[in-house]
Amino acid sequence: MSLTATAKAGPHSPAGTGPGPDDGRGAALRRTWRKASPYAYIAPFFTLFLAFGLFPLLYTAFVSLYRVELQTSGEMEWRGIANYTALFTDEYFWTSLRNTFTIGVLSTVPQLAMALGLAHLLNYKLRGRTFIRTAILLPYATSVAAATLVFAQLFGKDFGLINYVIGLVGFDPVDWQTGTVASQIAVSTIVIWRWTGYNALIYLAGMQSIPHELYEAAEMDGASRWRQFLHVTLPGLRPTIVFTVIISTIGATQLFGEPLLFEGSISGGISHQYQTLGLYMYEQGWGFFHLGRAAAIAWVMFVLIVVLVGVNALIARRRARKEAGR
Repeated sequence: MSLTATAKAGPHSPAGTGPGPDDGRGAALRRTWRKASPYAYIAPFFTLFLAFGLFPLLYTAFVSLYRVELQTSGEMEWRGIANYTALFTDEYFWTSLRNTFTIGVLSTVPQLAMALGLAHLLNYKLRGRTFIRTAILLPYATSVAAATLVFAQLFGKDFGLINYVIGLVGFDPVDWQTGTVASQIAVSTIVIWRWTGYNALIYLAGMQSIPHELYEAAEMDGASRWRQFLHVTLPGLRPTIVFTVIISTIGATQLFGEPLLFEGSISGGISHQYQTLGLYMYEQGWGFFHLGRAAAIAWVMFVLIVVLVGVNALIARRRARKEAGR
């Protein structure tokens, strides 16, 4: 074809070089995809969150306003806030709430303190650091059922290893499954054993993000390692400590597996001495078949977690402002 014929060919001719309608639609589709692609990438997460997070939460709030029995779950009778009022007049609810608080304190405070100490030691150059870091994470990888059953044997009254060691130093055996304080200490020990290594590695990661120049400057000023820990490590770890406190608080509020498997009773002992809110909810829903009341307990736990997390965040923010104002 000559150059003259090519020049005379129209834009829709096969020999034409101008953009056609298909090219315009393709460009529009590409622009639309560039705008929509970020939402398409995050859509799976929000779809799963709506299906397994937000919807169950809202449906639980709906069910908590009705009388629903497990045997006849399709029959719902409107009760309003009667499930909540019945809950707040139940002495076992307040017992489980008190147990949740005491077990949470007994497990969280020693756990985080020991984790902080372990992380501080692992932050130095020690032989076999990689092996130690792996070893302290093994309890976290152990299933809660296996760990609790083993500790239940260790805390046995007649043939448990703990009572055997106590007997060697001249003390009488302790009934770890009947006494209120003793059983709560035993359950807290299981939680401490499982989660100390996990928190230690989180603290270790936070310590390694602190600039080494701060330690060198403190050492040049004559600060001992203890003072370096107080004035360099702890301030640098404050966001990490707040995070672990919040996560541990949530975990303590939802504690369920350890008290359930410690003795195998949904009542948390013969006198409910270590029954937590999670175990109390399970007892109401699947022990007594009161799904409406169990849903009310779930929402009370949710509100309690929100309040505790808010208090922790408020305390951390006020402390940060006070430190910044110095």
